Amino acid sequence: MKYVLVTGAAGGMGRATVLHMRSLGYTVFALDKTACEKEEGVIPLSADLTVREEIKAAFDTVASLTDRLDAIVHFAGIYLLDSFVEIEEEKLKRAFDINLFGAMEVNRIFLPLMKKGSRIVITTSELAPLDPLPFTGIYAVTKASLDRYAFSLAMELQLLGITVSVLRAGAVDTGMLGVSTAALERFCESTALYTCNADRFRNIVNRVEARSIKPLRVAEKVGKILRCRKPRFVYAINRNPLLLLLHLLPKGLQLKIIHGILR
Repeated sequence: MKYVLVTGAAGGMGRATVLHMRSLGYTVFALDKTACEKEEGVIPLSADLTVREEIKAAFDTVASLTDRLDAIVHFAGIYLLDSFVEIEEEKLKRAFDINLFGAMEVNRIFLPLMKKGSRIVITTSELAPLDPLPFTGIYAVTKASLDRYAFSLAMELQLLGITVSVLRAGAVDTGMLGVSTAALERFCESTALYTCNADRFRNIVNRVEARSIKPLRVAEKVGKILRCRKPRFVYAINRNPLLLLLHLLPKGLQLKIIHGILR
């Protein structure tokens, strides 16, 4: 029997991965803030990743059923769109608490169940190694921090025989386009500092999200990573050519292009 813990299990990529890993013969611990329904081969867990005691309670449940986790797959995270100089302190801290520190705490608490040969897969973002677009910077910085944390963790856990990989997923059809559009509208209505042309920025968002893939593609990639004899550190899926091209340009030119588009 193989066991995998999936965080963010109720969301699009998380849910698809839960079902796919079950189809591959894994028993899946499905962790989310609100527990999923119990199914054959799926054990629902509830925990707010900003609350250590709730993560520890989830660990106790898992430890009562198995003494080994073959893998932890991280999908839990939030998206937000705001400016660094206007975002409320509480919202800023919460973004890091969920997108970065939540994953760190899960790995710390569940480590006693990870043995030689176990795997950790951390879903960061296509944006993690790239230069962020305006007002996506807070989200991008949390994901870039998560990406660097993952590499540092890989350096350490390799000494214990545990591999860590990052999955840098581009646009995935999980309903996030609607979330990002709504967040953009709220920002443009509330900002006191920026004259923001919502239609122009929406065009950028739409072009980035236009090439979205189904969550099952991500789930299948996770399955391949977990079954690979020697997994790589970085796996990328659905990279956007426009973002890649912009990133290749000198920083000064990037600034001028975005300034020209949004002003």
